[in-house]
Amino acid sequence: MTGTDARADARALKRRTCSLPASTTTESTFALDGLDDHLRFCGHHDRNISALEALLPVVIRVEGDRLHLSGERDAVRRASDVLAAMLAAARAGAHVTPDDVALSARNVAARSIPPTLLVAHRGKEIRPKTAGQRAFVANIAQNTLTFGIGPAGTGKTFLAIVMAVRALKDREVTRIILSRPAVEAGEKLGFLPGDLKEKVDPYLRPLYDALGELLDDATVTKYIERGTIEVAPLAYMRGRTLADAYVILDEAQNATRAQLKMFLTRLGSGTKMIVNGDATQIDLPPGVRSGLGDVDRLFGAIDDVGIVHLGEADIVRPPLVARLVAAYARAED
Repeated sequence: MTGTDARADARALKRRTCSLPASTTTESTFALDGLDDHLRFCGHHDRNISALEALLPVVIRVEGDRLHLSGERDAVRRASDVLAAMLAAARAGAHVTPDDVALSARNVAARSIPPTLLVAHRGKEIRPKTAGQRAFVANIAQNTLTFGIGPAGTGKTFLAIVMAVRALKDREVTRIILSRPAVEAGEKLGFLPGDLKEKVDPYLRPLYDALGELLDDATVTKYIERGTIEVAPLAYMRGRTLADAYVILDEAQNATRAQLKMFLTRLGSGTKMIVNGDATQIDLPPGVRSGLGDVDRLFGAIDDVGIVHLGEADIVRPPLVARLVAAYARAED
């Protein structure tokens, strides 16, 4: 943020508050003590500061190692809390992003910025962006089996694979197994060109895409060739015992009761399982019930099982996606 922009914002704030009693406005100074890299805190072109100003009615002026805040008392107090969370994260080595600022500013209970889960091969730091995503990640860390249930765009698949890749890098497991029901193929599978792998690969493409965001192509290819990462349809899980692995079932709303039971009973020693699904996008034939609908009733009281329901507030795709999901929910209600 330039000095000219800051002065313009200050004049705008003065116009907005000139009719308010003096007791409702205040100024404050925030010191960036112990911070050796301001870029981690402010972001490129002070974009994190700009993001905070957009979220709260405050004006922030950057002067060396100090930030000068002005605005309504409550807003200045909240902004100071967010800045403190940003500073703690930056001191710990994280590159703070506008998403981090938004989560901290909007959710009082999640005022701190979560630690980085993984640094992707392009240098991007991966962290949960919403309160629901935080709960999902925490449950994965704490439980052997975790269910993530929520609409499209809430990051269920991506965060599950992030946790799996992190565990593999930390040598907590020796392999990752990613699976999906190939329900959309159905009887049409035989009409698709190629061998069986080529027929089912289109249904597994979202899993490959998530891996590609975290690891370079050569590493993904090497892991798949060695069997360190296996991507396979749900039907391939029958009869196996999956030990010392991170096992993820995606699009579980398209697994029947019998299929989900078969998958869950593959759990072996040293293995974590994550089951993700969206109960509003079931592609099973009419009259066939999804196994995902039984999860809360069957497993809600079992220790070492986490069930996280994500909602519209956890959608991290463009805002239009959240509005589309809300429109479908209203229509169904």
